[in-house]
Amino acid sequence: MRVTKSKKLMTAGEVRRTLDRLAFEIIERHDPACGLALVGIQRRGAELAARLKALLDARGGCDVPLGKLDINLYRDDWTNRDVQPQVGPSDIPFPLAGKNVVLIDDVLFSGRTIRAALEALLDYGRPNRVELLVLIDRRGHRELPIQADYFGKRVHTAQGEHVDVAVAELDGEDGVLLVG
Repeated sequence: MRVTKSKKLMTAGEVRRTLDRLAFEIIERHDPACGLALVGIQRRGAELAARLKALLDARGGCDVPLGKLDINLYRDDWTNRDVQPQVGPSDIPFPLAGKNVVLIDDVLFSGRTIRAALEALLDYGRPNRVELLVLIDRRGHRELPIQADYFGKRVHTAQGEHVDVAVAELDGEDGVLLVG
């Protein structure tokens, strides 16, 4: 039997306060009424994006467009023909042209998920600008030159460790664990 150690990186309260701070950072850089849009990467990035939208709408007095993006068809790690990606729905119900898009994910690790998301996003149109927001930025493991414009917490991790983000909408509670 293998024993797995875990360390709590963020509590539910810390996740809530971090999203609050990130919403303020977005408002500092953008007028929410002026061409701003949020797109969350399925699964947990979409839930985080919905929460950020609620915060921005309340503080900015506007209705920030929200989309969700499934990137499974764009991933570069499907190397075995026997493994078929499970494709979920994407929903970007607004034109991207002229928008400043904040792309949202739970964890930034190698950069490959974000590369796939950028490719998928461009199939929906060409935004003015794309910025990246992540709840957790894992440092030291990038395979591509991708960095977050907004991040909740930076964490230095070992190669064998894994960061698990839990969101209440899917997991019943919020929190972040480092598992290794």
